[in-house]
Amino acid sequence: MITAAQIRAARALLGMDQRTLAEAASLSLPTIQRMEASDGQVRGNIDSVVKLVEAIERAGVELIGESSVSSDGGRGVRLKAKTPGSPEAV
Repeated sequence: MITAAQIRAARALLGMDQRTLAEAASLSLPTIQRMEASDGQVRGNIDSVVKLVEAIERAGVELIGESSVSSDGGRGVRLKAKTPGSPEAV
């Protein structure tokens, strides 16, 4: 679903620290820290993982899955395109 590296990369793209991400996802700081310390795919309560993914996507980062189309075929993250008239585009 999501890897620890994707979480760190998403935070870097957003300029967000772990505490801010925890608040955005309505999770505790230790939960975010444990998720980022995971080896490979993030392990944890599915509800917590869903909250984390939703918070990252709301903040404007798209998570690229293993089977998604990309030039090298691996996992990753990218900023979402800003649509005209959206608050981020102004």
